[in-house]
Amino acid sequence: MSSYTVKVEESRPAAGGKPSAGPVYRSIYAKDGLMEVPTRFESPWDFFSESVKKNPKNQMLGRRQVVDKKAGPYKWLTYEEVYETTIKIGSAIRSRGVNPGDRCGIYGVNCPEWIMAMEACNSQAISYVPLYDSLGANAVEFIINHAEVSIVFAQESRIPAILSCLSKCNSYLKTIVSFGYISSTQKSEAEEQGVAGFSWEEFVQMGSVDHELPQKQKTDICTIMYTSGTTGEPKGVILTNGAFMGEVLSMDQLLVETDKEGTEEDVYFSFLPLAHIFDQIVETYCMYRGASIGFWQGDIRYLIEDLMVLKPTIFCGVPRVYDRIYTGVMDKIEAGGTLKKLLFQYAYNYKLRNMEKGLRQDEAAPRFDRLIFDKIKLAFGGRVRLMLSGAAPLPKHVEEFLRVTCCCSLSQGYGLTESCGGCLTSIANVYSMIGTVGVPMTTIEARLESVPEMGYDALARVPRGEICLRGKTLFSGYHKREDLTKSVLVDGWFHTGDIGEWQPDGAMKIIDRKKNIFKLSQGEYVAVENIEGIYSRCPLVTSIWIYGNSFESFLVAVVVPERKTLEDWASSNQETGDFSSLCNNAKARKYILDELNSTAKKHQLRGFEMLRAVHLEPNPFDIERNLVTPTFKLKRPQLLNYYKDIVDQLYKEAKAKTA
Repeated sequence: MSSYTVKVEESRPAAGGKPSAGPVYRSIYAKDGLMEVPTRFESPWDFFSESVKKNPKNQMLGRRQVVDKKAGPYKWLTYEEVYETTIKIGSAIRSRGVNPGDRCGIYGVNCPEWIMAMEACNSQAISYVPLYDSLGANAVEFIINHAEVSIVFAQESRIPAILSCLSKCNSYLKTIVSFGYISSTQKSEAEEQGVAGFSWEEFVQMGSVDHELPQKQKTDICTIMYTSGTTGEPKGVILTNGAFMGEVLSMDQLLVETDKEGTEEDVYFSFLPLAHIFDQIVETYCMYRGASIGFWQGDIRYLIEDLMVLKPTIFCGVPRVYDRIYTGVMDKIEAGGTLKKLLFQYAYNYKLRNMEKGLRQDEAAPRFDRLIFDKIKLAFGGRVRLMLSGAAPLPKHVEEFLRVTCCCSLSQGYGLTESCGGCLTSIANVYSMIGTVGVPMTTIEARLESVPEMGYDALARVPRGEICLRGKTLFSGYHKREDLTKSVLVDGWFHTGDIGEWQPDGAMKIIDRKKNIFKLSQGEYVAVENIEGIYSRCPLVTSIWIYGNSFESFLVAVVVPERKTLEDWASSNQETGDFSSLCNNAKARKYILDELNSTAKKHQLRGFEMLRAVHLEPNPFDIERNLVTPTFKLKRPQLLNYYKDIVDQLYKEAKAKTA
């Protein structure tokens, strides 16, 4: 197939009720066998404690000091200081009767205490369980009970949320430790339920430094990470020490072989939630390499300012963040006048052509980098050398823009909590991988399995099918859910539910999602994520949810329109009113419906995939109303429940028009 993967097993035909599956591929950097974790490592704790020995005085965790509501410079804890606190915290956890193999919850936004609580658990072979409220109020209570969590570390502002559900989970939970302060009222409220509460300082004082650490093994459970899933209760993904370390070391191996490995000079900007696997892996990698981690303030309004003050060298984002930065830069270029715009466009096209010919981004246009693109690099603080994107597909125009203008390596990856984060990643500086999620990591093998009911054939000339994974960094199952585990882990292969297409160079392109498929009344199958992706290219839309009732022959949608574009349309069409009333305006609805369908025609959607009616929603789909997951994936059952009356109305309207 390619220059970047090797075939290690042949395809298999459909047989015994199982669909056909394509050949098995591995990264060329693992052609002689999947990467193994060296014997000297038994737990992620070993990564951290080795770095402490190597770089005791290096800056490790930093946050901005806030004085009189104004944030100042970053203040740092060294590796040595963090180590000492962590050992004490670990010893204090044990003094509360929490033993190796027990479970500890961590609840709050990214901060030094989050990492110290995590490493304290690692030091004691205690499994940590991230809690996050974006799964809804009951989720915290559900996770504490389901995972039998006996101690929780929580941000000050999250303590009331834990106290409010204490009466329902105090059969397991016995200790609450605040990342900061805990009031005497909160302590006594907890005590009434038989639970002890401590401030961070009190808890540190309870521990001792000369505490003997227990033996650890690769097979121990490192973390149980609950994922929201778009339906039903959260699922607890079990990840062992071996899988977690394998992921970190695979990331290291790929950077060593294809770009530049992390060093103690590197600085990482921590703002993606630590409750998710992506950020935990990257931060553990930074600790493994002795780098520094600076935390954001936890407020989106100050994100860019934090970035400017920290000036990181490694930046991880999700498409929504990159998209906002892209729009901001483009607006500035637009406002800069004709000459500047032409010069920018010329430099952009020149560098893009050279990159398409195969030149590395740093060789493609060094003069333009200095004259023009260095200014854009400043949007990330000016020092970024490595950018990673994950969690959702990065729009191609945004990826191209970042690769050309940011003067650093950009790698887009694909992964799930179940694959311990990235399982596929594009190789740094290989421009042909744009628009793809790259090749398997060095701990994973991948194959496609046909999905006949959706028309995807893994044995076709262009192989398409469900992405299946096998290897060292997969999860060990869902906690207490044997049934769910069996449904996705079949013959050692994890079925991701995502539909991929192999590219000629061995890279994978994500083209669809298996689960989100419904049938219309005429028997047509609609792969809804695919067509939502196409409608999303319409510049009038910030988000769209499409619905098709199996008793109807057509589709309807709820659309969150792009505010500025709709307001511009209103002023040039003499329509008045604020944004909310424009969303109710019949002419505005018709205008947006027509624009959406012209986008659909342009991308050759079929007749039954065209929209017949839309509702305009002024408020973005949000976590508060439980309409999206923490990574902004649509929660379809919940959306249907929320917009049920509106959907019924849309169907009525559309049918009345054709009657």
